[in-house]
Amino acid sequence: MQDVIIIGAGPCGLSAAIECQRRGLHVLVLEKNCLVHSIYSYPTHMQFFSTAETLSIGDIPFTTSNDKPFRHEALAYYRGVSDFYSLGVAAYEEATNIERQADGTFIVSSVTRDGETWEYKTRYVVISTGYFDHPNLLGIPGEDMSKVSHYFREAHPYTGMKVAVIGGSNSAVDAALEMVRVGAEVTVVYRGEQLSESIKPWVKPVFESMVNKGKIQLKLSSRVIEIEPAHVLIESLEYRTTERLPNDFVLALTGFRPDRKLLVQAGVEMSGDMEKPVFNPDTMESNVPGLYVAGVIASGRNANEVFIETGREHGKFIAEHILTSLKDQ
Repeated sequence: MQDVIIIGAGPCGLSAAIECQRRGLHVLVLEKNCLVHSIYSYPTHMQFFSTAETLSIGDIPFTTSNDKPFRHEALAYYRGVSDFYSLGVAAYEEATNIERQADGTFIVSSVTRDGETWEYKTRYVVISTGYFDHPNLLGIPGEDMSKVSHYFREAHPYTGMKVAVIGGSNSAVDAALEMVRVGAEVTVVYRGEQLSESIKPWVKPVFESMVNKGKIQLKLSSRVIEIEPAHVLIESLEYRTTERLPNDFVLALTGFRPDRKLLVQAGVEMSGDMEKPVFNPDTMESNVPGLYVAGVIASGRNANEVFIETGREHGKFIAEHILTSLKDQ
Protein backbone atom coordinates (compact mmCIF):
# COMPACT_ATOMS: atom_id res chain seq x y z
CA MET A 1 0.00 0.00 0.00
CA GLN A 2 1.19 3.51 -0.83
CA ASP A 3 1.33 6.25 1.78
CA VAL A 4 0.43 8.96 -0.74
CA ILE A 5 -0.69 8.97 -4.35
CA ILE A 6 -0.35 12.28 -6.13
CA ILE A 7 -2.33 12.78 -9.32
CA GLY A 8 -0.56 15.17 -11.65
CA ALA A 9 3.17 15.64 -12.31
CA GLY A 10 3.19 19.38 -12.84
CA PRO A 11 5.45 21.64 -10.76
CA CYS A 12 2.96 21.73 -7.87
CA GLY A 13 2.44 17.97 -7.92
CA LEU A 14 6.19 17.37 -8.03
CA SER A 15 6.68 19.81 -5.15
CA ALA A 16 4.08 17.93 -3.08
CA ALA A 17 5.79 14.62 -3.90
CA ILE A 18 9.15 15.99 -2.77
CA GLU A 19 7.76 17.34 0.51
CA CYS A 20 6.04 14.04 1.31
CA GLN A 21 9.09 11.98 0.33
CA ARG A 22 11.35 14.16 2.48
CA ARG A 23 9.23 13.21 5.48
CA GLY A 24 9.68 9.50 4.88
CA LEU A 25 6.40 8.86 3.10
CA HIS A 26 6.20 6.41 0.18
CA VAL A 27 4.86 8.36 -2.79
CA LEU A 28 3.59 7.48 -6.25
CA VAL A 29 2.80 10.16 -8.84
CA LEU A 30 0.31 9.35 -11.61
CA GLU A 31 0.51 11.54 -14.72
CA LYS A 32 -1.71 10.99 -17.75
CA ASN A 33 0.72 12.77 -20.08
CA CYS A 34 4.42 13.60 -19.81
CA LEU A 35 6.23 15.25 -16.91
CA VAL A 36 5.13 18.92 -16.49
CA HIS A 37 2.81 18.54 -19.49
CA SER A 38 1.30 22.02 -19.12
CA ILE A 39 4.70 23.62 -19.55
CA TYR A 40 5.46 21.30 -22.46
CA SER A 41 2.23 22.56 -24.09
CA TYR A 42 3.32 26.21 -23.87
CA PRO A 43 4.50 27.95 -27.06
CA THR A 44 7.91 26.64 -28.11
CA HIS A 45 9.79 29.91 -27.52
CA MET A 46 7.77 31.19 -24.57
CA GLN A 47 9.49 33.20 -21.84
CA PHE A 48 8.01 33.13 -18.33
CA PHE A 49 6.70 36.23 -16.62
CA SER A 50 8.03 34.81 -13.33
CA THR A 51 11.65 34.68 -12.23
CA ALA A 52 13.55 31.41 -12.02
CA GLU A 53 13.67 31.66 -8.24
CA THR A 54 9.88 31.75 -7.90
CA LEU A 55 9.53 28.69 -10.18
CA SER A 56 11.99 26.55 -8.23
CA ILE A 57 10.92 23.60 -6.08
CA GLY A 58 12.55 21.21 -3.63
CA ASP A 59 15.28 23.71 -2.67
CA ILE A 60 16.99 23.06 -6.01
CA PRO A 61 18.21 26.33 -7.60
CA PHE A 62 16.82 27.13 -11.03
CA THR A 63 19.71 28.73 -12.88
CA THR A 64 19.34 30.71 -16.10
CA SER A 65 21.38 33.30 -17.96
CA ASN A 66 18.19 35.24 -18.74
CA ASP A 67 16.18 37.67 -16.63
CA LYS A 68 13.21 35.30 -16.94
CA PRO A 69 13.56 31.63 -17.92
CA PHE A 70 12.29 30.16 -21.17
CA ARG A 71 10.11 27.09 -21.68
CA HIS A 72 12.98 24.82 -22.70
CA GLU A 73 14.92 25.80 -19.56
CA ALA A 74 11.94 24.99 -17.35
CA LEU A 75 11.50 21.57 -18.95
CA ALA A 76 15.16 20.75 -18.30
CA TYR A 77 14.93 22.07 -14.75
CA TYR A 78 11.89 20.02 -13.72
CA ARG A 79 13.33 16.89 -15.34
CA GLY A 80 16.49 17.43 -13.30
CA VAL A 81 14.58 17.92 -10.05
CA SER A 82 12.55 14.76 -10.63
CA ASP A 83 15.74 12.79 -11.31
CA PHE A 84 17.55 14.28 -8.30
CA TYR A 85 14.84 13.13 -5.89
CA SER A 86 14.22 9.85 -7.79
CA LEU A 87 10.50 10.58 -7.74
CA GLY A 88 8.25 7.68 -8.65
CA VAL A 89 6.38 9.18 -11.60
CA ALA A 90 4.16 6.86 -13.64
CA ALA A 91 3.90 8.85 -16.88
CA TYR A 92 1.12 8.23 -19.41
CA GLU A 93 -1.03 6.61 -16.75
CA GLU A 94 -4.33 8.37 -16.10
CA ALA A 95 -6.16 8.19 -12.77
CA THR A 96 -9.79 7.40 -13.57
CA ASN A 97 -11.46 7.00 -10.19
CA ILE A 98 -10.90 7.57 -6.48
CA GLU A 99 -12.95 5.60 -3.98
CA ARG A 100 -12.69 6.05 -0.22
CA GLN A 101 -12.95 2.80 1.72
CA ALA A 102 -14.69 2.17 5.04
CA ASP A 103 -11.33 2.07 6.84
CA GLY A 104 -10.43 5.56 5.56
CA THR A 105 -8.00 4.42 2.87
CA PHE A 106 -8.48 4.99 -0.86
CA ILE A 107 -8.53 2.86 -3.98
CA VAL A 108 -7.22 4.80 -6.96
CA SER A 109 -7.99 3.28 -10.36
CA SER A 110 -5.91 4.11 -13.42
CA VAL A 111 -5.42 3.22 -17.07
CA THR A 112 -2.23 3.30 -19.13
CA ARG A 113 -2.03 4.46 -22.75
CA ASP A 114 -1.88 0.76 -23.69
CA GLY A 115 -5.26 0.21 -22.06
CA GLU A 116 -4.00 -1.65 -19.00
CA THR A 117 -5.96 -0.94 -15.83
CA TRP A 118 -4.50 -0.76 -12.35
CA GLU A 119 -5.75 -0.28 -8.82
CA TYR A 120 -3.66 1.20 -5.99
CA LYS A 121 -4.46 1.29 -2.32
CA THR A 122 -3.23 4.36 -0.48
CA ARG A 123 -3.69 6.18 2.79
CA TYR A 124 -3.84 9.64 1.26
CA VAL A 125 -4.53 11.20 -2.13
CA VAL A 126 -3.38 14.56 -3.50
CA ILE A 127 -5.07 15.86 -6.65
CA SER A 128 -2.78 18.27 -8.47
CA THR A 129 -4.11 18.16 -12.00
CA GLY A 130 -3.70 21.17 -14.27
CA TYR A 131 -5.99 22.82 -16.74
CA PHE A 132 -4.28 22.85 -20.15
CA ASP A 133 -6.33 19.92 -21.49
CA HIS A 134 -9.61 21.81 -21.11
CA PRO A 135 -9.83 25.04 -23.11
CA ASN A 136 -12.69 27.46 -22.62
CA LEU A 137 -14.83 26.88 -25.70
CA LEU A 138 -16.48 29.70 -27.62
CA GLY A 139 -19.65 27.76 -28.38
CA ILE A 140 -20.03 29.23 -31.86
CA PRO A 141 -20.69 27.65 -35.27
CA GLY A 142 -17.51 26.42 -36.93
CA GLU A 143 -15.44 26.07 -33.77
CA ASP A 144 -14.92 22.38 -34.47
CA MET A 145 -13.29 23.02 -37.86
CA SER A 146 -9.75 21.78 -38.39
CA LYS A 147 -8.45 25.31 -38.97
CA VAL A 148 -9.38 26.27 -35.39
CA SER A 149 -7.00 25.68 -32.48
CA HIS A 150 -7.02 26.60 -28.81
CA TYR A 151 -3.25 26.17 -28.63
CA PHE A 152 -0.36 28.10 -30.17
CA ARG A 153 2.99 26.35 -30.42
CA GLU A 154 5.02 28.31 -32.97
CA ALA A 155 4.52 30.74 -35.84
CA HIS A 156 5.98 28.90 -38.82
CA PRO A 157 2.78 27.10 -39.97
CA TYR A 158 1.03 30.47 -40.33
CA THR A 159 3.53 32.07 -42.72
CA GLY A 160 1.62 34.13 -45.31
CA MET A 161 -1.74 33.11 -43.82
CA LYS A 162 -4.66 35.23 -42.64
CA VAL A 163 -5.04 34.46 -38.93
CA ALA A 164 -7.68 35.59 -36.44
CA VAL A 165 -6.51 35.51 -32.82
CA ILE A 166 -9.33 35.52 -30.27
CA GLY A 167 -8.31 36.82 -26.85
CA GLY A 168 -6.63 39.76 -25.17
CA SER A 169 -4.16 38.24 -22.73
CA ASN A 170 -0.45 37.45 -22.87
CA SER A 171 -0.97 34.31 -24.94
CA ALA A 172 -2.88 36.20 -27.63
CA VAL A 173 -0.42 39.09 -27.77
CA ASP A 174 2.64 36.81 -27.86
CA ALA A 175 1.14 34.67 -30.62
CA ALA A 176 0.22 37.73 -32.70
CA LEU A 177 3.73 39.16 -32.47
CA GLU A 178 5.39 35.87 -33.39
CA MET A 179 3.13 35.37 -36.40
CA VAL A 180 3.69 38.89 -37.71
CA ARG A 181 7.43 38.15 -37.74
CA VAL A 182 6.88 35.28 -40.20
CA GLY A 183 4.63 37.28 -42.49
CA ALA A 184 1.16 36.33 -41.29
CA GLU A 185 -1.76 38.76 -41.61
CA VAL A 186 -3.01 38.93 -38.03
CA THR A 187 -6.29 40.23 -36.64
CA VAL A 188 -6.73 40.17 -32.85
CA VAL A 189 -10.35 40.09 -31.69
CA TYR A 190 -11.15 40.77 -28.04
CA ARG A 191 -14.46 41.41 -26.31
CA GLY A 192 -12.92 43.78 -23.75
CA GLU A 193 -12.65 47.53 -24.22
CA GLN A 194 -8.89 47.25 -23.74
CA LEU A 195 -6.33 44.47 -23.56
CA SER A 196 -5.68 42.64 -20.29
CA GLU A 197 -3.78 44.66 -17.68
CA SER A 198 -1.64 41.58 -17.00
CA ILE A 199 0.18 41.77 -20.34
CA LYS A 200 3.95 41.68 -19.81
CA PRO A 201 5.21 45.28 -19.56
CA TRP A 202 8.10 44.69 -21.94
CA VAL A 203 5.76 43.22 -24.57
CA LYS A 204 2.85 45.66 -24.49
CA PRO A 205 4.65 48.63 -26.17
CA VAL A 206 5.94 46.35 -28.94
CA PHE A 207 2.42 45.08 -29.61
CA GLU A 208 0.94 48.59 -29.56
CA SER A 209 3.61 49.71 -32.03
CA MET A 210 2.65 46.89 -34.41
CA VAL A 211 -1.01 47.94 -34.14
CA ASN A 212 -0.20 51.61 -34.74
CA LYS A 213 1.85 50.68 -37.82
CA GLY A 214 -1.03 48.63 -39.18
CA LYS A 215 0.90 45.36 -39.03
CA ILE A 216 -1.64 43.90 -36.58
CA GLN A 217 -5.35 44.64 -36.80
CA LEU A 218 -6.88 45.03 -33.32
CA LYS A 219 -10.64 44.82 -32.84
CA LEU A 220 -11.66 45.61 -29.27
CA SER A 221 -15.21 45.33 -27.90
CA SER A 222 -15.72 42.67 -30.54
CA ARG A 223 -16.29 38.95 -30.79
CA VAL A 224 -16.17 36.23 -33.43
CA ILE A 225 -19.70 34.88 -33.80
CA GLU A 226 -19.16 32.36 -36.60
CA ILE A 227 -16.23 30.61 -38.29
CA GLU A 228 -16.55 29.68 -41.94
CA PRO A 229 -14.16 27.71 -44.20
CA ALA A 230 -12.66 30.88 -45.71
CA HIS A 231 -13.99 33.67 -43.46
CA VAL A 232 -14.80 34.71 -39.90
CA LEU A 233 -17.83 36.75 -38.91
CA ILE A 234 -17.01 39.43 -36.32
CA GLU A 235 -19.59 41.40 -34.32
CA SER A 236 -18.93 44.81 -32.77
CA LEU A 237 -20.33 44.76 -29.22
CA GLU A 238 -20.47 48.54 -29.22
CA TYR A 239 -22.29 49.16 -32.50
CA ARG A 240 -23.91 45.73 -33.02
CA THR A 241 -22.60 45.65 -36.58
CA THR A 242 -20.92 42.67 -38.24
CA GLU A 243 -18.13 42.26 -40.75
CA ARG A 244 -16.90 39.21 -42.63
CA LEU A 245 -13.14 38.88 -42.95
CA PRO A 246 -11.15 36.49 -45.17
CA ASN A 247 -9.48 33.89 -42.95
CA ASP A 248 -7.24 30.83 -43.13
CA PHE A 249 -6.77 29.97 -39.42
CA VAL A 250 -8.33 30.83 -36.07
CA LEU A 251 -6.45 30.72 -32.76
CA ALA A 252 -9.01 30.81 -29.96
CA LEU A 253 -6.71 31.69 -27.06
CA THR A 254 -9.50 32.12 -24.54
CA GLY A 255 -7.95 30.38 -21.55
CA PHE A 256 -8.44 27.04 -19.85
CA ARG A 257 -10.24 25.55 -16.87
CA PRO A 258 -9.35 22.82 -14.38
CA ASP A 259 -11.00 19.41 -14.77
CA ARG A 260 -13.25 18.72 -11.76
CA LYS A 261 -14.24 15.17 -12.70
CA LEU A 262 -12.03 13.29 -10.23
CA LEU A 263 -12.88 15.67 -7.42
CA VAL A 264 -16.61 15.29 -7.92
CA GLN A 265 -16.36 11.49 -8.24
CA ALA A 266 -14.47 11.37 -4.96
CA GLY A 267 -17.16 13.38 -3.17
CA VAL A 268 -15.39 16.74 -2.92
CA GLU A 269 -17.87 19.58 -2.58
CA MET A 270 -17.72 22.66 -4.81
CA SER A 271 -18.42 26.14 -3.48
CA GLY A 272 -20.27 28.89 -5.31
CA ASP A 273 -20.44 29.74 -8.97
CA MET A 274 -16.66 29.61 -9.27
CA GLU A 275 -16.81 25.82 -8.77
CA LYS A 276 -13.98 26.03 -6.29
CA PRO A 277 -13.38 22.84 -4.27
CA VAL A 278 -14.03 23.03 -0.55
CA PHE A 279 -10.75 22.70 1.35
CA ASN A 280 -8.91 23.96 4.42
CA PRO A 281 -6.37 26.55 3.22
CA ASP A 282 -4.08 25.73 6.15
CA THR A 283 -3.81 22.04 5.26
CA MET A 284 -5.21 21.82 1.69
CA GLU A 285 -7.42 18.92 2.87
CA SER A 286 -10.82 18.77 1.19
CA ASN A 287 -14.13 17.93 2.84
CA VAL A 288 -13.21 14.28 2.13
CA PRO A 289 -10.81 13.27 4.94
CA GLY A 290 -7.41 12.29 3.56
CA LEU A 291 -7.97 13.82 0.13
CA TYR A 292 -6.00 16.99 -0.64
CA VAL A 293 -5.78 19.50 -3.47
CA ALA A 294 -2.62 21.26 -4.68
CA GLY A 295 -1.90 23.81 -7.38
CA VAL A 296 -4.36 25.28 -9.86
CA ILE A 297 -7.04 22.67 -9.13
CA ALA A 298 -7.58 24.54 -5.84
CA SER A 299 -8.72 27.63 -7.76
CA GLY A 300 -12.13 28.48 -9.13
CA ARG A 301 -12.94 29.03 -12.79
CA ASN A 302 -10.22 31.66 -12.84
CA ALA A 303 -7.12 29.54 -13.41
CA ASN A 304 -4.95 32.62 -12.75
CA GLU A 305 -5.92 32.49 -9.07
CA VAL A 306 -3.11 30.01 -8.35
CA PHE A 307 0.32 30.08 -9.98
CA ILE A 308 3.39 27.88 -9.67
CA GLU A 309 4.81 30.48 -7.28
CA THR A 310 1.99 29.94 -4.78
CA GLY A 311 0.94 26.38 -5.61
CA ARG A 312 4.43 25.02 -4.98
CA GLU A 313 3.91 25.80 -1.28
CA HIS A 314 0.83 23.60 -1.00
CA GLY A 315 2.93 20.45 -0.69
CA LYS A 316 4.46 21.64 2.58
CA PHE A 317 1.03 22.16 4.14
CA ILE A 318 -0.12 18.75 2.92
CA ALA A 319 2.97 16.82 4.06
CA GLU A 320 2.91 18.35 7.52
CA HIS A 321 -0.78 17.59 7.96
CA ILE A 322 -0.33 13.99 6.79
CA LEU A 323 2.46 13.49 9.32
CA THR A 324 0.30 14.93 12.08
CA SER A 325 -2.58 12.64 11.05
CA LEU A 326 -0.34 9.57 11.10
CA LYS A 327 0.93 10.44 14.59
CA ASP A 328 -2.65 10.75 15.83
CA GLN A 329 -3.62 7.31 14.53
